Amino acid sequence: MAALGLTPGEKAFYQDNGYILCRGIFTPGEATELRREAHALAQRLQQFRQIEVAWATVRATGTVVQHCHDVQFYAAAFARMIVDPRLTAVAQSIIGPNVQLHHTKMFIKPPERGAPFPMHQDYPYFPFKNDSMIAAIIHFDDAPLEKGCVRVVPGSHKLGPLATTAADYSLPHEQYPIEKATPCPAQAGDVLFFSYLTIHGSGINASKEARTTVLVQMRDPEDVPLARVHESWGQGMMLAGIDPTCCQTKRLWTQADEKRQQEVLATAAAG
Repeated sequence: MAALGLTPGEKAFYQDNGYILCRGIFTPGEATELRREAHALAQRLQQFRQIEVAWATVRATGTVVQHCHDVQFYAAAFARMIVDPRLTAVAQSIIGPNVQLHHTKMFIKPPERGAPFPMHQDYPYFPFKNDSMIAAIIHFDDAPLEKGCVRVVPGSHKLGPLATTAADYSLPHEQYPIEKATPCPAQAGDVLFFSYLTIHGSGINASKEARTTVLVQMRDPEDVPLARVHESWGQGMMLAGIDPTCCQTKRLWTQADEKRQQEVLATAAAG
């Protein structure tokens, strides 16, 4: 990987495969501190609400994953993390100069019972017109095969959105078995980037240690959502560059205000 962003060869790999695992975006020491923040947050949240969940199609396995949305609102370390130039430069290499946050999620797969994620695309949860949406999975600890590392189907982003009838939008196991998908074992500090059209999933954490990650979903701010779904507190925050659409929106508001003022004045003059 280049000092900041992807090299031409890495860009070509991403375009062909729909994913790229970037090594050492964060240092081992930074990853350790972020892991501590994540587990401390999970402990705080457990005092107030249920944070253990599992996908509908895998609940029968008795496995769970601890999760939390919008982590940057709970700990400043995560707010700094999502605007770190080492992270956003890679996103810019894929999306373009302007990178806008859609949402963040923390996932902690507990030891020996960390829930799997069935193979799926992220597209059905928050579809966009130009499909600029990407995910970045930041690893706070090592994620070998036995911890249920992420698996992908290289090149599947070229298939476009796939139809699914599952309640959780997962894809049929017989057609997309997780065992045949390409594993992406990672080390603490690594970041896996992939298109929201790339088919991906992960296995059970069968190890004796937790697997801890934060997922960051990002897009081009000029890409238009096809539905108002999966909205979050932090949606719209700029992680890199600018939001060209905000000025356009403000201009439209200003024009509308001026039109209303003219109508009021015309009505007053006529009266």
